[in-house]
Amino acid sequence: MPVGLFRVCLLVITAIVNHPLFFPKENGTVPENTEEIIQKMKEREESLRLEQLRLEQEIADQEATQKALEKAAVVVEESKEEKVRWDMWTALSMVIFLLIELWRQDFQEGNWQDTGGEEDDMAVLGKAFKGVAFPDKAVLASFYEKRILATTGDMARMREMVEGFADDLLEALRSVCNRDADMEVEDCMGVGSMYENWRVRKPFVCDLIVPFAPPEPYCFCCQTWCSGDSFPPEEQGYGTIKVCRADEDATGCICDKTKLGEDMLCLLHSQVSSTRPSSEMEDLLCFKNTQYLDADQVMKWFQIAVTKAWNRISHKYEFDLSFSLLDSPGALKIKFKSGKSIAFNLTPVVQYENSDVYFISHFPRSSLAADIPSSTHWFLTFAVYERRFIQLVSKTLPANACHVSCLQILSFLHGKQCSLTGPSGLTNYHLKTVLLHLLQARPSQDWAPEKLEARLQDMLKFLEKCLHEKKLYHFFIGNGKVPAELGFPIIFQRAEPLNLFRPFVLRRDIYRKMVDTFHEMLRNMSALINEYTVHIPLAHTNGIRKEPL
Repeated sequence: MPVGLFRVCLLVITAIVNHPLFFPKENGTVPENTEEIIQKMKEREESLRLEQLRLEQEIADQEATQKALEKAAVVVEESKEEKVRWDMWTALSMVIFLLIELWRQDFQEGNWQDTGGEEDDMAVLGKAFKGVAFPDKAVLASFYEKRILATTGDMARMREMVEGFADDLLEALRSVCNRDADMEVEDCMGVGSMYENWRVRKPFVCDLIVPFAPPEPYCFCCQTWCSGDSFPPEEQGYGTIKVCRADEDATGCICDKTKLGEDMLCLLHSQVSSTRPSSEMEDLLCFKNTQYLDADQVMKWFQIAVTKAWNRISHKYEFDLSFSLLDSPGALKIKFKSGKSIAFNLTPVVQYENSDVYFISHFPRSSLAADIPSSTHWFLTFAVYERRFIQLVSKTLPANACHVSCLQILSFLHGKQCSLTGPSGLTNYHLKTVLLHLLQARPSQDWAPEKLEARLQDMLKFLEKCLHEKKLYHFFIGNGKVPAELGFPIIFQRAEPLNLFRPFVLRRDIYRKMVDTFHEMLRNMSALINEYTVHIPLAHTNGIRKEPL
């Protein structure tokens, strides 16, 4: 027992003696180890804090990504719903567009030409027409009798003289030409205002067209803008004329379009026949290195041929013949020894297939073909059909109808205004086109002679409407209501309507000048008419009778 107590006491004493708090100076490494441990613990705590921040940042990024994905899913879902709604609107818009297009085609085929009643006409009027003092029936009748009829009495005699001389000149032209190599010239035809009896402005000029054809074995293969191939908008109304052999397809063989190998030979064409000398095609008045008829070459050939023909027959006549205008190669002038002169235009043309539509090389005194794309592009003229249409409609109108009188008065006013303010883009052909549309739209009884004033107003209103909309459609092209009696080619009836005012859409200066000239003509109309009208007592205003044309 004592031994056990002793052992316990010895153990307690040993533990107390070895405790570090009792001997700090003897054990100096303890505090240093503690600071190191504390430093490591701080570093560990800092690393744990940084790790915690990194983990929190990753968690935040994941949450943001998750939210972005959820938002994108919502946007995709909304876009799908919007696309469904947009597809519905697109389909609806397409249906509306098709309905409008169908209505527009019907509108252009003739419904738009109908001027309707007087209320519809008044709705078309612009500010410039309101307040204009329009001459009454008596003043118009007196003006027509004194100014128009008095100056147009010699037209028939002049036409007869010019046609007789032109036939003699063309006969001489045929005699000086080589029948085996030169173009074959046919008989001339009169077209335009002189032959439609509505020309009023002097000097009177007869317009004659002369069809011609190539020598055998060649022929003309004509292609128009509405024949199927794509033509740019600025070439609408034009066509090209290809000189082909009579036994050759107009489109040409495939050997002309593809490069055959040296060991391959076309069974239809030999190398000699497929390659024509350039000089041969130039002799046929084609553009250089092409088979397309060149309008400039044709006019040079025609001038030389006319000069030779005149030299052959000049001894038969007691007057001189000369070319009057440099920019119009077919413009000729007869000069008498008395000092008087007669001007006429002799223009070569090419017949389109078997119709009375012609390719014309140039338009004398006209801006219709002012910007020809190239000399191989020929403008199409429907002058023969226009003359026939007027003659056909005139047979159904009342006696002494006022349709020609309206065109004559409007042409006179426009010419007078242009002499005061200068020429504009508006031409007599535009005025005639307006009349053609109204002749088709108005019933026959509306053209009675006593309705001259109303129909003249209709023409002015229609023209103002076209100027405002910048749209005046060609009467024949795209018009499905052309009388079948004319035998008009169906290809042009089915074509897109041709806007005669299209060249003025991009040329605002010319369009502005044209509109200003029209408005000035409206304001000066009464003064221009009264200048050539004698005073008429009011008691006789209802007794004026219009003289027949």
